[in-house]
Amino acid sequence: MADILGARLEKLIEDRRTSQSSVARAIGVSQPTIGRLISGETRETGKIIELARELKTSPEYLIGETDDDSPAARIVIAAPQEFQDDADMVEIDSIDMKYGMGGSFLDTDHIEVEKVKFSRSWIRQFTSSPPNMLCTTKGMGDSMMPTIHDQDVVIIDRSQTRPEMGDMIWAVVYSGWGMIKRLRALPDGRIRISSDNQLVRDEYSTDGDLFIVGRVIAAVKSL
Repeated sequence: MADILGARLEKLIEDRRTSQSSVARAIGVSQPTIGRLISGETRETGKIIELARELKTSPEYLIGETDDDSPAARIVIAAPQEFQDDADMVEIDSIDMKYGMGGSFLDTDHIEVEKVKFSRSWIRQFTSSPPNMLCTTKGMGDSMMPTIHDQDVVIIDRSQTRPEMGDMIWAVVYSGWGMIKRLRALPDGRIRISSDNQLVRDEYSTDGDLFIVGRVIAAVKSL
């Protein structure tokens, strides 16, 4: 059971442009239960993980262990100068694959590959995969805001291609379009493709029309 901070819960519901009823339905509780959590009448729930996932935050934020309301899936956010001076540098591919956080066409015949340097110790915070399995690209558009902004650099782990953990962020090709999205495997075999921007509707992949390039493990803020 986890202690919920009602003010944070209420603000998240407002920020995500949803309602107490919608959140309650999504996690399998009644609307009055959400209301009691917000009012402080009750401060415990066994649905902390489901609640955090639905509101695209982390359980740690809801219970007051962090002031960062970003989801656990958002491995973020560093400024480049934080690791520019690190002597332990490795090179990884920087690929202009036109990944759009709305959707921009992926021209696989004209991929430009360069090398960029990152601190090995910084990379190790997010993955143990070797550098040759990693790549970076720039996000485009606003469909993943506020988690990832237009022109943020994302780091992709190409060794991870199975969306078994719900709501992680992935670089994908869907019907010929490069995208950065959240994925969730559904019981009927489809995969739900979601944005963090609440104005963008979910899509559903069927019949093998989704190719997963890798999991987004970090995002570097553009300055």
